[in-house]
Formats: sequence, structure tokens, C-alpha cells
Amino acid sequence: MRICLFSSKRYDRDSFSAAERPAGWELHFQEARLTLDSAVLAAGHEVVCAFINDDLSAPVLERLAAGGTRLIALRSAGYNHVDLTAAQRLGLPVVRVPAYSPHAVAEHAVALVMTLNRRIHRAVNRTRDGDFSLHGLTGFDLHGKTVGVIGGGKIGQVFARIMHGFGCQVLIYDPFPLEGLTALGARQANLDQVIAQSDILSLHCPLTDSSYHLIDAERLGQMKRGAMLINTGRGALVDTPALIDALKNGQLGYLGLDVYEEESELFFEDHSDLPLQDDTLARLLSFPNVIVTAHQAFLTHEALGAIAQTTLDNVAAWAAGRLSNEVKSGT
Repeated sequence: MRICLFSSKRYDRDSFSAAERPAGWELHFQEARLTLDSAVLAAGHEVVCAFINDDLSAPVLERLAAGGTRLIALRSAGYNHVDLTAAQRLGLPVVRVPAYSPHAVAEHAVALVMTLNRRIHRAVNRTRDGDFSLHGLTGFDLHGKTVGVIGGGKIGQVFARIMHGFGCQVLIYDPFPLEGLTALGARQANLDQVIAQSDILSLHCPLTDSSYHLIDAERLGQMKRGAMLINTGRGALVDTPALIDALKNGQLGYLGLDVYEEESELFFEDHSDLPLQDDTLARLLSFPNVIVTAHQAFLTHEALGAIAQTTLDNVAAWAAGRLSNEVKSGT
């Protein structure tokens, strides 16, 4: 079995090399993103392992299939970057990692909340420059605040439990009825209620046609003035130009992002020696009440190990004639 892993970093090589797999399997790590041009690197590999910013459009899938690829193994939960209709037409099953460590992502969301609230990012830079003044660093007590969670899956529920531990009132929106909310210290509410009542709003829902730009100018206007918005889900859940307008007029008081709609050409690479060409992101980064991290919420030892093992288990299941964690067109 030959597996070609695109967009692989050192942490991918370490976690996949340490994971259990059948003897004789070959793992070939490619730092390049999967594109129409780089797809040739997968020739002769039965399995292509791809990440969230790899191109799995119809032309790329066709080139992979022509080169002998028989399975697409995503090492991510999201799959909106895959043309599932084309994959099905080409006879290429697509499998994913539906859950690896909800604690990793939820805890990163909490870290963004705490950093923004207590201005930790600004305080660290000041003290390094010898400025020990406190002006502009005043935060607020989390205790007693209302936290809204959009998306009641595993990550959203872990985030809700943590915020309840701070003494927050937690509201969760999910299109489906949720069980066990009492144990989380939360209650379910409709989307308008969650948006309007929350001091802190955190997005933990998948990206679908219905959730694209879920938070737009209209919904930002429904939020409490000066509220905090956190997005560790998918970049396109929010309308970025609308975020900038809301930050400029003070409607949005704090913004923490671990994802960005146009991140594919930027994130996971070092561009520090180059001028930032994305004017929208550059404007976001200019606000003192905005933090952007580069899609690192998943990056814990535990999550990396789970991603690698589940991915290889998915491949082993396919090799044995069954499909585990398959995604299909229309799911």
C-alpha cells in the first residue's frame, strides 16, 4: 500500500510515522499542496491523503484517478473542498476523520476568548518593550455573562461545558434537538435568540450551503453592541468585509479567528519575508481588538495522534473491503 500525503508538515510526519499500520505500507510525505500541477506526485499511489486546503476539484480528482489513485483519505473533519459528485463518478471513495479531539478546538476557542478579554496579546508586547502601564488593558468578568454557541456537536458541547465552568449562562443553537444540555449547564434556543442575547458568540458548526456567511451584516447588527465573536469553525461562516465594518463602527467589540475564508494561499506557510497581498486580512490584523491564528486549533499532540490513527484505520478498512467514515455527495 502506497499512500501519498499532501500538505504534510513535520508534525504530520511525526504523528503518522508513530501510528499503527500494517507492515509494508509506504508513507510518502509531500510538502506541496495538492493542485492540478502537483497531482502528478501521487502517480502510482493507491491512496491520496489530503488536508483542508488541498484542491480536490473535479479536474484534480480526474488526474489522480488517471494516475492510479483509488481512495481519497481526508485527515480532517471538513470536506467542503472535495467535489463529491466527481469523486463518486470516478469511483473514488472519500473518507474523513469526523472527530479527533473536540477538546483541542474548544480549548483554543476559550484561549481566544481569554486573550481578547484580558488583552493578553497587547500586555505581552508591552512588557517586552519595558512598558508596564495598565491603561487599555481592562477586561470583564466572564462570570455571569451569556455565551452563545452555534453548533451543538462535540466541539460545541465541550466549549459550552468549559464556559459553564466559568459561571457563564450558555445558549446553544443547533437545527436538531439536543440531549444532555442540563449536564452541560446549557439550554437550547433559536438562532435569533442566541445571536441577540450573547455577550460572546462562538461558531462551531459545519460549512454548508445554508451556513455560508451565516454571520453577515444583518446578523452582526442583531448582536449586542460590543459583543465578542469567535470562529474556530470554517472561514466562510462569516462575511469578512461585514466584520470589518462592524469593527469600525464599534458594533463588534472583539473578534477571534482561527479560520479565514481566503486562507488557502496563506495559512500553514511562512510568508513573513513577503508583503501581505490580502488587503482584507491586512485590515483585520490592523485592529487591536482582533486576533487571528493560522488554523491551529487542532494542533495538540493528542489530536494529531488521533487524526493519524483514524486516517490509517480508514485506509485499512477500505483495503479490507469496507468503508469507514465515508462521505458521499448529498451528505
